[in-house]
Amino acid sequence: MATLLLAFDLIGTFVFALSGGVLAVRYKLDLFGVLVLACAAAVSGGIVRDVLIGAHPPASLADWRYLVTAMVAGLVTFRWCHAIERLRNPVQLFDAAGLALFAVLGTGKALSFGLSPFAAMLLGMVTGIGGGIARDVLVARVPVVLQAELYAVAALAGGGVVALAAAFGWPQHPAMVVGALLCFFLRYMGIRRGWRLPVAGRRE
Repeated sequence: MATLLLAFDLIGTFVFALSGGVLAVRYKLDLFGVLVLACAAAVSGGIVRDVLIGAHPPASLADWRYLVTAMVAGLVTFRWCHAIERLRNPVQLFDAAGLALFAVLGTGKALSFGLSPFAAMLLGMVTGIGGGIARDVLVARVPVVLQAELYAVAALAGGGVVALAAAFGWPQHPAMVVGALLCFFLRYMGIRRGWRLPVAGRRE
């Protein structure tokens, strides 16, 4: 099971790195810029989570596989960016998948360090949105999480399923699957159907 969780963590790292790499290509950054954005998108949220729960050194720095996975994704994006761009809205799709995986895995890790379900849910959200914030800040655009789209709320919902399961003593791994699917669904519907939160100063 530990191997399975590591595999999902690396998959989340890869897809988040793809979102960073694709955005870097869209902003016409060089190879180094693509790798920096890919790594920032992939590991920033996990580093913040690990620092807050006292997991030192952070997993993405202690285990070489995380940064290597992120750099491979960056190289893939740099080399085959046109093929990846043929996917419909690839940045948002990869970002939604990474958000879902990181939100539930971050919540699970926080729970394993003895945090309360509520605190673990918040740290799951931080794990999910941290990379996207770092990625957007590096290209000087308003982070998606601060806009009206269902982003942080989707991460909270996904992590909330895992936290709720922990509070009631339900099995964690099925809860992680359900939480990830719920998070991805909400984010996907925000992208495709325009589901969003109210915007300040705007009358509907």
